[in-house]
Amino acid sequence: MTGRLDRLAVTGIQAFGHHGVLEAERRDGQVFVADVVLLFDTREAGRSDDLRDTVDYGTLVLSVKKAIESDPVDLIETLAQRIADLCLTHPRVGVAEVTLHKPGAPIEATFTDVTLTIIRTRTGDDHD
Repeated sequence: MTGRLDRLAVTGIQAFGHHGVLEAERRDGQVFVADVVLLFDTREAGRSDDLRDTVDYGTLVLSVKKAIESDPVDLIETLAQRIADLCLTHPRVGVAEVTLHKPGAPIEATFTDVTLTIIRTRTGDDHD
């Protein structure tokens, strides 16, 4: 990938999943929310005005929703990685940043949200 990378963000992708360590989380499920930021060069799409020259964010949203709704896992780290891997399957995407929200986490205290943000690159040079 050459040149600068532009930023496409889709925030607040909501889906119902059965992820978590606790039996009740697996049984009852809960809402998860994903924010996805993709870095890629959009100049070709800007010149051509053709959807084939960019990332179709409508298709991306449906794929992220399906990833949350399927195959329960214990950890939000695993689910966030699944979503990042999905984003990086698009040949134009060089970097995927995924923030996964678990607002209904079973915590015995008042809190607003639990989030995990990961950054993954196509080359594997991940950031902290």
